[in-house]
Amino acid sequence: MDERYIAAADLGTSKIALAVARVEGDNVQVIYYDEEPSEGMLQSYIFNPKKLAAPLGRIISKAETELGIKILQLVSGLPRYYVRQEIATGELPRTDPGNNITAEEISSLKNMALDSYPLEGADKEIIYGAVAQSFSTDDFHQIKEEDVEGMVSDIFEGNFKIFIGKRKNVANMDMVFNDLGIASACKYFSPDSLAKIVLTSEEMDNGVALIDLGGGVSSVSVYKNGILRHYGAIPFGGKTITTDIKNEGGFSMDLAESIKIAYGACMPDKLASMSEKVLVIRYKDRGSEKQLSVRYLSEIITARATEIINALLWEIQGSGFADELRSGIVITGGGAELVNIGNLIRELSGYNVRTGYPMHKYSCEGCAGVGETSSASVLGMLISAKNEFRTLNCLTAPPRIVEKDDESDPGQKETDDTNFDSVFNKDAWEKAPGAKKPKKSSGKTGSNGKSVKDGGKKGGTWKVITKLGDLFEKAYSEMEEEEEEKEEDNERI
Repeated sequence: MDERYIAAADLGTSKIALAVARVEGDNVQVIYYDEEPSEGMLQSYIFNPKKLAAPLGRIISKAETELGIKILQLVSGLPRYYVRQEIATGELPRTDPGNNITAEEISSLKNMALDSYPLEGADKEIIYGAVAQSFSTDDFHQIKEEDVEGMVSDIFEGNFKIFIGKRKNVANMDMVFNDLGIASACKYFSPDSLAKIVLTSEEMDNGVALIDLGGGVSSVSVYKNGILRHYGAIPFGGKTITTDIKNEGGFSMDLAESIKIAYGACMPDKLASMSEKVLVIRYKDRGSEKQLSVRYLSEIITARATEIINALLWEIQGSGFADELRSGIVITGGGAELVNIGNLIRELSGYNVRTGYPMHKYSCEGCAGVGETSSASVLGMLISAKNEFRTLNCLTAPPRIVEKDDESDPGQKETDDTNFDSVFNKDAWEKAPGAKKPKKSSGKTGSNGKSVKDGGKKGGTWKVITKLGDLFEKAYSEMEEEEEEKEEDNERI
């Protein structure tokens, strides 16, 4: 059985997550996972390619050194903000109406709808992908894609929801990869690949809203009858909450982030005696200290979290499926680990809420952070690439793609592949013939765990003096056991 490797990176506003998996047939083993604070990112898109290249290069080099491999291609995600959705339709007269409708005809109809859609500015916009909403034949309407294949009809029509983003954002991503000497294996519009690893088929069929609470962007994807029906995003997330703590307490961003991770929680009235405790931060170099009550910290977080949730609920209401979400809401992303965030969403919305962790479509051993909500996006892209591209090997150099200007002209020129042929992903490169087989991994993993949690400890200029210890654990004893275990794993400041 051929062995290949797939590497995927989630380029987030607050962090870069890198995962590497060994693939043998249908078996996927995640052998490396690590996170690195990101730079040059704003609202999930790259505004400074040079700044992002440095941390991305570091995390790739670390993986290569630890695993003894050379990553030549990378699966990545497209920006989640500045994305608009439109409706496109297409009609395909059939040359042989007596035969069954084929998958190739469905694909041709989809491409026809995409090619004919008038972009506001083709030089500034690009279509990320399309999702088929329904099909119609001579006699039937509102048919699913899997049902229309095999039917017989003179003509058939399709309705598609297309997702459009800024071309410059994709170009900036390519610029970063070029600077690092890495090819883009495929680019995913991550909300769809995320749903496939976090949601169950029953949830997607019965109606569910997937909320991804990221660092710079929070988004919601609404599914019904197994189809993505609506997508919306707002430019607020965990980093916004950290900024609020920084401004209210007069802290640095690193310290504010560490305080949020260690002691942050929503809904101060549910903190019991913990809300009466006070954090004391002493600055050694200044000889001064600051105080912050846990209750006030929770009030700061709750105020901003409520604003974010209400904006996402407004998106759900605007989707037209608010009354059809029988499976309620699933939350994922780094912000889903904030204590009581699920309870707050349940109180504001009335929906049932669960936390979405990556489902075990893979195996892993000793990879710190794999399986948490913050790793769901990168693992979703990794699994989607494995399923869609059976020959993709990220340790193999891609072939050069050339095209002729004219059949009679023997001269050729290099071209970039900018077509998104598969739904929500850019076409992957095929394995180059004659490539050397990569070394087998030792299975070792990253040693520094979650970099974002250590960010506030650099320099050693401050120290939180507290004896909360067991009191903190007891105060949260009424919360879900799962959340309590995760809280115990946090480093005390």
